[in-house]
Amino acid sequence: MNTGVDAAPGLNVLLILNGKAAENQQVRDAVRAVRADGHHVEVRVTWESGDAARFAQQAVTEARQGRVDRIVAGGGDGTVSAVFAAALAAGSLGQCSFGVLPLGTANDFARSIGIPVDDLTAALRLPLASPAHWIDMGVLDGCPFVNLVTGGFGSRVTAETDPALKRALGGFAYVLTGLRRARELAACKGRFTAQDFSWEGSFLSFAIGNGRQAGGGIPLCPEALLDDGELDLMILPELNPEARLDAVGRYLQDGAGTVESFKITARSPWIAFEADEDIFINLDGEPQSVRNFRVECRRKVLPVHLGHALLLKDDIQPGVC
Repeated sequence: MNTGVDAAPGLNVLLILNGKAAENQQVRDAVRAVRADGHHVEVRVTWESGDAARFAQQAVTEARQGRVDRIVAGGGDGTVSAVFAAALAAGSLGQCSFGVLPLGTANDFARSIGIPVDDLTAALRLPLASPAHWIDMGVLDGCPFVNLVTGGFGSRVTAETDPALKRALGGFAYVLTGLRRARELAACKGRFTAQDFSWEGSFLSFAIGNGRQAGGGIPLCPEALLDDGELDLMILPELNPEARLDAVGRYLQDGAGTVESFKITARSPWIAFEADEDIFINLDGEPQSVRNFRVECRRKVLPVHLGHALLLKDDIQPGVC
């Protein structure tokens, strides 16, 4: 489903740019190129926590007044999530739609939806020259997210990976950290419930996906769709010591598909979790510590310009998986 908004010259674009990328020459070149195409681009640079959400709320207000046509989140997954979450909370969006300018270390959401992460000019032009699609968002106890919630081992790895190592190695830094810590991180215990599903036990990791990948390109929910009104759950249960290190290594490098014989999966419009002790979770790149939560899917609530990736139920032809 698209918004019906065709590309046209003279669009008003508001780029919410993570302050870490303010001096990035490729970003400046991309903005100049889009302005040369005939569009008006205003850049608002974040300085402190909360700026991305505040700018997004202001942009939506301007969109309702007809002064903004496109809102582009320029940053990593955290910036994208903050902008999209604030837009969802703002309510009516007017006629505007959303794009992504990928500037993070992993850019998991951008990669999964086919944004050209190695060509920032093409990435900034994409929301001006392609239709938008209405996508789902997840909400965890009132906190919206667009990509994934992860928990257990994977979230500890994300939280404990050295930022300098991430800058040097990109997504592989998560894999390296995970392999180093695989023997020492303990399994978690908890109970998952969803529509027609219940599981309780010890687990190494879990993922709840609106999107498909996290941790620098690891496909944790490889069959998740952005417009089906459901979230994908993947649980990697505790394994015996002989199988654990090998399984964790393959899981961190190539995703949930490598542990097909071990993993537990479900798909549901809502998923609840409860445990006796706090566990680490990661909500679109933001670490938290929780004991219980409930996640719900809000169906087709945000118009976003996607790349070539097939992540939409509406795009799947009969007989094609």
